[in-house]
Amino acid sequence: MQKQPAITIIGPGAIGEAIITGLLKNKVTSADKIWAAGPSPERLETLCEKYRIQVNRDNATALQHGDVVILSVKPQSLPAVMKGLKGQIPAETLVLSVVAGATLEMITNGLEHKSVVRSMPNTPAQIGEGITVWTATPAVTEEQLETARSILGALGQHIFMAEENYLDMATALSGSGPAYVFLFMEAMIDAGVHLGLPRRIAEQLVSQTLRGSVDYFDLRKDHPARLRNEVTSPAGTSAAALYYLEKAGFRTAISQAVWAAYERSQELGRGRQSQPPDKS
Repeated sequence: MQKQPAITIIGPGAIGEAIITGLLKNKVTSADKIWAAGPSPERLETLCEKYRIQVNRDNATALQHGDVVILSVKPQSLPAVMKGLKGQIPAETLVLSVVAGATLEMITNGLEHKSVVRSMPNTPAQIGEGITVWTATPAVTEEQLETARSILGALGQHIFMAEENYLDMATALSGSGPAYVFLFMEAMIDAGVHLGLPRRIAEQLVSQTLRGSVDYFDLRKDHPARLRNEVTSPAGTSAAALYYLEKAGFRTAISQAVWAAYERSQELGRGRQSQPPDKS
């Protein structure tokens, strides 16, 4: 049986807290073996009281307690964080990054450390329903890979990819994906309110429609186009709605949005922190 790892989380924000919750819920490790480090004493105090974990404002001190160091900071904060940790991580420690766009090369060079896992979870990880795509450097051992699987499995489903270039694609599709879904939900709810439905009812109709549609797709294992055609009667209400969505460029807008997110992830990987203004 694999021993419970000691884990240090640097940057205990929303995803960091989701990791803490998942680790404890799935008994990957115990609260006394989890350390959180970050600049906000109020945030650290809250996490300490809520989960009974260990906390420290100094990243370098906190990482000395971990078999695994999880980087969960904002992309723009990563260079400064790595500068403060460079050369200080024990060789046998696994570094697991959930930082969007941060490449294996960027992290290994920035930390002077070889055993690194790069991963891209999404926000449903906060309730154990996320999906994470991840990869690792050749220096990561089989035991460390198994530890990474346990940690990422506590957040939901996970997919290992041997080729790192898939991580930027996953960032665009599943990492940023919940934002697209929430925007779609918001638009549908507002449309329902515009029709005259109470907002509470519109929210319930939309959320269950999305939930049920995804569950139906998972059950049927059929192409979405076939399922869509089943709901679309000739000259019916769905056909009228779909005509306007296609006319408005709905499918093209989604494709371009995902591509923009993909390009942005690559920019972050090249160390470009700010986006140029839209000149269109």
